[in-house]
Amino acid sequence: MKPFILLLATLPLLAQQPRIVNAKFENKASSNLKADVDAATARGGPLWIGWSVPQVAGAGNSCCSTSRDGQVITQGCALEPNTNVTQVSSGPIHLEGASHSAILLRVEGGTLDKVRLFGSDCSLDAGGLPVVWLTGVKPADSVNFLAAYTRQHFEEHRKGGAIAAIAVHDDPQADRVLNEFVQPSQPEELRRSTVFWLGNTRGKSGFETLQRLLKDDPSPGVKEQVVFALTLTKDPRGMDTIIQAAKSDPNPEVRSKALFWMAQKAGRKALGPITSAVENDPDTKVKRQAVFALTQMPSNEGVPALIEVAKNNKNQAVRKQAFFWLGQSKDERATRFLEQVLTAKQ
Repeated sequence: MKPFILLLATLPLLAQQPRIVNAKFENKASSNLKADVDAATARGGPLWIGWSVPQVAGAGNSCCSTSRDGQVITQGCALEPNTNVTQVSSGPIHLEGASHSAILLRVEGGTLDKVRLFGSDCSLDAGGLPVVWLTGVKPADSVNFLAAYTRQHFEEHRKGGAIAAIAVHDDPQADRVLNEFVQPSQPEELRRSTVFWLGNTRGKSGFETLQRLLKDDPSPGVKEQVVFALTLTKDPRGMDTIIQAAKSDPNPEVRSKALFWMAQKAGRKALGPITSAVENDPDTKVKRQAVFALTQMPSNEGVPALIEVAKNNKNQAVRKQAFFWLGQSKDERATRFLEQVLTAKQ
């Protein structure tokens, strides 16, 4: 009976840990994450250190695979370059994603030089290197460790692996750290990278931060990234916020970016705000971006709107832009309209 009870107790841990092959594997119960990572790092490397944490719903399953007809043919990622990944699993693709994320740090020359993120049901090939797997890591401790790593190394590496890893944590500390990283006092590239992950993974709390940034942030570059991130959020208010930005943001570059993404993502809902921008935006560059946005709409809506702009808009540069895009169109209505214009001039 005791072995059976022990097996039941270990099953949750096994479910959280990815299958790692071609590795010199070491399990270690963690009581102090930083001290454990420091001890493994002091060994010099190359080696990998890893642990798992619960991930937010909808974060997906970060892995590498090929599939055919919904069936995985090969699945698994190589941690090291020039490694032939062993075919480690096959079967249905799990669209719902994993319950946990596996966070792996690479040590080389006694320093951490890489952070990688995988779903816990992704199989990994370590290329023959040691892997120190830490169990019992608390999610908040994991967030704090990765946040400290980002503060220390972002300017040096300018890579968002640690930010992505923070963002998938199903823990409120992740929201607090990400909100810190988008403050105006932080480097702009860090802020822009964080904005992406706020939209991609953080749901309602991420949306509310993006909404605040779009309203109050002093950087047009960050606000443009916010507009894109709003297309990724699962919060249903995301597109309405983009539409409002296209109408009323004081910065013309932000309005232009909002128009572009509205045309890509909002469908028929975008037509009214885009045509309104063509007519009413005070900036000619924004008007021209709105004309381009019409070309991204389904042809049944975009082409008639472009013809209307070419016929009647009072701004010559805007009309010229509409004629240009109608000339690029293969739509019969655009061709007939242009033929009528040319015939009338003869």
